[in-house]
Order: sequence, then C-alpha cells, then structure tokens
Amino acid sequence: MARSLWSGSISFGLVNVPVKLHTVVRDRQVHFHMMTPDGTCRLRRKLYCPDTGKEYDFGETARGFEVAPDQYVIIEEEEFARLKPEQGHAIEIQEFVDLQDVDPVYFDRPYYLSPAKGGDKGYKLMVEAIETSGKVGIARFVMHQRQHLAVLRVRDHALVLETMHYHDEVGDVSDLDLPGKVSVNQRERELAVQIIESMSTAFEPERYHDEYREQLEELIRERSEGEEETVLAQAPPEPGGKVIDLMEALKKSLAQRSGAAADAGEAAPKASKRGASTTRKSAQRKTPAKKAASKTRASKAKSKAPSSRTQPKTQRARQKKSA
Repeated sequence: MARSLWSGSISFGLVNVPVKLHTVVRDRQVHFHMMTPDGTCRLRRKLYCPDTGKEYDFGETARGFEVAPDQYVIIEEEEFARLKPEQGHAIEIQEFVDLQDVDPVYFDRPYYLSPAKGGDKGYKLMVEAIETSGKVGIARFVMHQRQHLAVLRVRDHALVLETMHYHDEVGDVSDLDLPGKVSVNQRERELAVQIIESMSTAFEPERYHDEYREQLEELIRERSEGEEETVLAQAPPEPGGKVIDLMEALKKSLAQRSGAAADAGEAAPKASKRGASTTRKSAQRKTPAKKAASKTRASKAKSKAPSSRTQPKTQRARQKKSA
C-alpha cells in the first residue's frame, strides 16, 4: 500500500470521513549534484557573510523580507509561530460547484485520498454522492504549516484532492500584450478549424514521453556501465524570423493531414492485395533465394569448363586438323 503523507477527515456537513492522503504525481526528473570538474568531490554550499567572510550555521540564521534594496524586515520565529495556521486534521468542504466552472489554471497538485480505519462506508458514500451530483467540492485544509485551498473530485471511483492557487496568485491576461487590431478572414478561420478537426482524437497520455529525460537516463546508464561516450541526437534548429503566408501555411497543413489520412486508409487494402498476389506468385516460380543459388551453381560450373577463348593456340590447331 502507498505510504500516506497526511491523515485527517473530510468534514461534510455533520459527517466526518476519516481519510489518508497520498501523492499522485511522481518526480521523475533527473537531479544532479554540483561536482568538481574532474568529478572527484561533491561541492557544498556555505552560509557566510560576504562582508566579513564569517560562516554561520543554519540554526544561527534569521528570516528577513527585502522591502527595498539592501533593506530587510526581520520576522522572529515566535511571530511565525503565532501567525501560522492551526495544525488541524480536517478537510473542510466550503461549497459544491460545477467542475467546468473552475478554470484549470487554478489547479496546482493532486493527491489521492483513501479511507482510513473505520471510514469505508463514509468514503463510499462520498464517492457516490459526488458522482451522482456531478459536482466537485471546494475545501480548505492545513498541511505543512500552510493553509491550502483545494477541489475534491472523483477519479476512477477514488477521491482526489487537488490543491489550488489562490485568486491573487494567478496572473491576469490583461497583463499580456495580446493582438489588437488584427483581422482574420472567414476562409482562414475555416481552414484552421478543419486542421483542428483532422487532428482531433481521444487523449491517450501513455503515447507521450519525456524524450529528453529518457535519453538522459540512457546516457547515465551507459556511463555507469563503462560504455563509450554517447552523443545524443539533436533535432536541427528550426528557421526563425521568416515571414510566412498564413493562408498558404494553412492550406499546406490541411493537405498534409489529408494525405496522411488517405495513405493510412489505403495501406490496409494494398497490404492484403500484395499478400495475396505474393502467395500466388510464390507457387508458380522459385523464390529469390533458390534462384540465386541456382545461378551460383551455374556460374561455378561454367567457370570450371574451359572456354575456347582461353585454350592454347596449338590445341585449337589440332582440333581443326582432326576435323
């Protein structure tokens, strides 16, 4: 069973469902340590004052917030302790909303919830109630000395608690320099929609891989096993700064998609026809391997027989006299 990170209960009206919290996302990134150039020593970082050069232990430090260049406000540990949220063990549901009303930009990190001891029936009730209603719960809870906002939903008959960003943590699109007075004609829009439709399919996450990470892991494996240095394949750089004709690019893209679909549709019938014709022809003629073998034997026999061109002149003369 997966190890739990946190335990508590879901507060749902007057109902409390004991649960345990588990990670969903695994960190698969490749992490490196800072080393000397020859790789013989791992480097360490020190806490020191650049003015005096004096080193400090972590326990001797204070936390300061920079309010201006080189000006800091120091907050004492006692003040942190007084202000930090009370360490509770409850996931308090504030309200229920439609999932489509929650912009995915607010989602942060998902966690699985499993029933704790004595919580099987309440857990099952919560799952079925959320599935039936089609709603998701907006909840608050405290973990790692921080108060989290989260959405409670169901995935594959299991409860998922996904932490969320607060509203003031999400940037507004008005901060972006978006296109202003740029017009798109109807034909361009129709072609773009056709390309989208031709590329539309069911999402299969297992089709996608972190190719850079996989190559990096393979390189590490080869080096650890003492294999020769490997050069990773690199894609050629894409040309930049070239002004393109949007309409022409849309037409070419749609033609490529249409051609790929047509090739895929014709591949299966042609393959079956080729298979049938190959079977009929193989019964009527020798295989390439047998023909090659017969040619080889014939050439060897021919090379052994003396040719009239290579016979000595005296031998050819005797043959003429006897004739």
